[in-house]
Amino acid sequence: MLSNSRTRAAGHVPKAPFYKTVGAEAEVFRAAARRGLPVLLKGPTGSGKTRFVEAMAHELGRGLVTVAGHEDLTSADLVGRYLLKGGETVWVDGLLTRAVRTGAICCLDEVVEARQDTIVVIHPLTDHRRELPVDRLGTSLRAAPGFQLVISCNPGY
Repeated sequence: MLSNSRTRAAGHVPKAPFYKTVGAEAEVFRAAARRGLPVLLKGPTGSGKTRFVEAMAHELGRGLVTVAGHEDLTSADLVGRYLLKGGETVWVDGLLTRAVRTGAICCLDEVVEARQDTIVVIHPLTDHRRELPVDRLGTSLRAAPGFQLVISCNPGY
């Protein structure tokens, strides 16, 4: 969901999600965001990882796409797929592709729960290339300005 961009487009500025910093995490996140660097958040369930990303997206004025990692998550869920609509075959972007195209923050929540063959698509987004391969379209998408990948996981994995 591109929550921030949708509510702002309607002329409503949403209230900032509550997050109380406990160190320099907001400063580090801002620095990574300015440089388009990915961020890894590691902490126990309920420690505020997702809330922190929501607060930072709000502060930075960026859309936020959150994807829950689980064993049934496929690369098509992230990248996209062809679907039949009204007798036509049309391409529908996945959640990660929407974030890449729009310059949103994409939070892959509990990414270690997802299958390895699914997560491999993020590798070119996390290095200097900042590209998302879309094999089914025979192309690679360059991340729009503002795009940032945030990955969260629980300790012990």
